[in-house]
Amino acid sequence: MDEPDAAHQRNGPAAGASMHGLFTDADTGRLTHALTLSDSCLTVQNISSPSSSEHLDLRDCLGSRAHRGECEDQSADLCVYFYPCRHRWMASGPVRQRDERSFRLALSTDDNDEDANLREAERWARAIRHNSARRPEHTHGVLFSEVRRPCGVMVLVNPQSGRGQAMAFYNGHIQRMLTEADIPHTLFITERQNHARDLVRSADLTQWDALVILSGDGLLFEVVNGLMDRPDWEKAIQTPLGILPGGSGNALAASVHHYTRASPVWGEDLLTSCGFLLCKGLISKLDLISIRLSSGARLFSFLSLAWGFVADVDIESEQFRQIGALRFLLSTLLRLAYLRIYQGKLAFLPAESQRESASAGFSTADSRLPDHLLVPLEQPVPQDWTLVEEQEFVLVLAMFQSHLGEDLLAAPDARADDGLIHLFYVTAGISRTMLLRLFWAMQSGTHLDWGCTHLVYRRVRALRLEPLSEAGVMTVDGERVEYGPLQAQVHRGAARLISA
Repeated sequence: MDEPDAAHQRNGPAAGASMHGLFTDADTGRLTHALTLSDSCLTVQNISSPSSSEHLDLRDCLGSRAHRGECEDQSADLCVYFYPCRHRWMASGPVRQRDERSFRLALSTDDNDEDANLREAERWARAIRHNSARRPEHTHGVLFSEVRRPCGVMVLVNPQSGRGQAMAFYNGHIQRMLTEADIPHTLFITERQNHARDLVRSADLTQWDALVILSGDGLLFEVVNGLMDRPDWEKAIQTPLGILPGGSGNALAASVHHYTRASPVWGEDLLTSCGFLLCKGLISKLDLISIRLSSGARLFSFLSLAWGFVADVDIESEQFRQIGALRFLLSTLLRLAYLRIYQGKLAFLPAESQRESASAGFSTADSRLPDHLLVPLEQPVPQDWTLVEEQEFVLVLAMFQSHLGEDLLAAPDARADDGLIHLFYVTAGISRTMLLRLFWAMQSGTHLDWGCTHLVYRRVRALRLEPLSEAGVMTVDGERVEYGPLQAQVHRGAARLISA
C-alpha cells in the first residue's frame, strides 16, 4: 500500500492499525467518530460513548469514495459501501443488504490549503479499497480487482429477458454497485436474437476487462459462442465473464451464488449477491462443453443439455413469459398432465475412465478445443463407454453447473470447473406423483435421496444421445437446437468466470 506508515498519519497513530482518525457524522456534523482501519475491518467508535464500538468487516466492503463536502467550510466526506449478510423478515436465511456509511472530515483550518481535507479523505478511501480487496484465505483464482484496467467492463443487457425488468435492475442496482466499486463500464442493450453474439465476435477485446451479462442464461450462451467464433478464440475465451440474473431461469447466477456456500436467495436478493461477487469476486476457471449435432454444427455450452420433459417444459413455457419464473411451474404442471415418453439410445464415458483420447477422433477443419474423447456420430462409441439399453425415457438431462433454475438445485455437488458432466435420466414407468416429488425435492437438492429406481445419476466426461422418436425437443443452455443424434464432451477450465 502506498500510504504512509501509521505512526505518521495526520490524525495520529494507532498501535497495530493501518490508520486512525477523527471524523464527524456526515449528516448532522454533531457526533464525533474515531475511525480505525486495520487489514480486516473498519472500527467506528462514538467519542461520546467510548465503550461502544462497531466493527465493519472489510470482506463486506464494496468500495469507498471521497468528495468535497456540501458545506462551505472546506470539509470533505468519506463514503464507505458495505453489503453485509443480515437476517431479514420473511427471508429464509441471511441476505446481502446495502449499508452506506458517511463521515465528514473538517480538521484542517488552513485557508491557504482548501484541498487538505479532501486529500486526507481520498487517502482514507484508497486505503479502505486496498484493504477490502485483500483475500488471503483464497488459494485459487485471481481477484478481479487485480486485473482490472482503466478501460472497464462491457455490460450486455437484454431488455426483453424475463418479465422485461433487466433495465430496471441495471438502473436500480447494478449501475450504483459498479460505481461504488469504482468499476467503469459501458452499457450495451441488445436489440435482437444473436445481437450479443455478433457484438463479441467483432469487438476489440483489449478494450474490456470483462464481459458482464445482465439477462437470462441465453444471452451468455450467445456471448460464449461469439467468443468461440473468433479467429483469436483461444485468447478471446479467456476474457472474464460475469453473470447477473435478469431473466426467468437465472441458473448460472444461482450456481455462482451456491458456490459461495451461502443460504439460497432469489429475485433481487440474488441480483445483489451476484453484483457483489462481480465487484469483489475471483476470476476462476469455467468448463465448456462441446456439443456436436447431427448436421455437423458445433455449439459450446456452460450450463445444460436437455431432452424430453425438461426441454419440453423450458420451450413450452415461453408462451407464459410475462409471469416470470412462475412460467416454469405452470408449464411443469401442464406437461405432467400430458406426460410424454421418448424412445432413444444413450451412451457415456464414465468419469473414472483414465483414457485420454479416442482411438479415432475427429479429423475436421475445426481446431477449436479438439474433441479427443469423441468419434464421429456414424461410428460406434469406443469400447470403454457405458451403453444404456435402448428404452423409453421421460427425460435426459446433462448438467454442467449446480442449478437448472433459480430454485432448482439439480446437481448439488457440481462446480464450475470440476471437469464433469452430471448426467441424469428418468426412464418410463415413473408415476406422475413421483416425478412431481422429484422436482419438488430438487428445490433443496435432495431428489437423489428418494431412492427412485427410475432416476439414474452418473458422472461422465462425454456422452452420446440418439433419439429414436420422430418428434421431440432438445435444448442447450435453455436454447432450442436441432432435433436428432448428438454427442458432447467436457473441456475443463476452458473459459473464465467471475465467481466466488
